[in-house]
Amino acid sequence: MVSKDLLKGTLKTIVLKLLEENGRMYGYEITQEVERLTEGKVQLSWGALYPALHKLESDHLITSEEESIGKRVRKYYRLTESGTNAAKEKIREFIDFVTIMGRVLDTGPSLNLA
Repeated sequence: MVSKDLLKGTLKTIVLKLLEENGRMYGYEITQEVERLTEGKVQLSWGALYPALHKLESDHLITSEEESIGKRVRKYYRLTESGTNAAKEKIREFIDFVTIMGRVLDTGPSLNLA
């Protein structure tokens, strides 16, 4: 499992990236995709995910829409235009961070995904 401290600093980047790739997603779908992609090593709690979604929405990086599914109402999130730009920037920033930390921790060759 990944520590909550490490996850806290990357949660917005994760959400932005998933929405960039998938168009629109609802909260539970986001948690399941993160768990699938990380082979269970990252499990998002509602207490972490929903405040991040609300912050991204208040920063106008994502927007939400509700859709009725039977008797339930599902809230879908999608990137705004500025959210698309922010996703690209956050991903570049994170890759740079991982490269720098690799040097600091002397873990061998740097990660160069850009």
